[in-house]
Amino acid sequence: MTPRLVLASTSPFRQALLERLGLPFETAAPSIDESIHASEKPQQLVQRLSSLKARAVAATHPDSLIIGSDQVACVDDHILGKPGNRENAIAQLQLASGKPVVFHTGLCLLNSGTDTEQVLCESFRVHFRRLSLEQIERYVDREQPFGCAGSFKSEAFGIVLFTRLEGDDPNALIGLPMIRLVDMLSKEGVALP
Repeated sequence: MTPRLVLASTSPFRQALLERLGLPFETAAPSIDESIHASEKPQQLVQRLSSLKARAVAATHPDSLIIGSDQVACVDDHILGKPGNRENAIAQLQLASGKPVVFHTGLCLLNSGTDTEQVLCESFRVHFRRLSLEQIERYVDREQPFGCAGSFKSEAFGIVLFTRLEGDDPNALIGLPMIRLVDMLSKEGVALP
């Protein structure tokens, strides 16, 4: 019998991606401290937070496969989180204009029944067009990407901001590396397809 599947996230973007697998799953909101540790690299940060998110919901979801994920965007060695408001979104997009931005997405699959976990970081590079302040403001006002790392939604109108995308799994850019998740689920005995 396959353990129940739990997504340790309330992100509608991650939920929509996971729905593509056609597997029943629940969602749970993890409550963790997402502070960056001193000298922590972005890849280490997202892997640690992904694991913490999965473990935060494990106590209420025994004998489950719990998916934790976290993402940061990096430009010029600056970590960009979720902007939270219009002003910060505009500032983030101004910083990204004309530059490559690397998105690091952490993924953890925790088997709460055996207390074993698989953890990785999937990186994806986005090359931004040179954008004027007016273009950025129009985009931000239309899309309102205040809850998205890097201040854009690639699965929506945000695609107009880019010249090129590089990476193994475009789903990682949206927040859940599906190709790697399928591999992890397979190792736990989940038959796909």
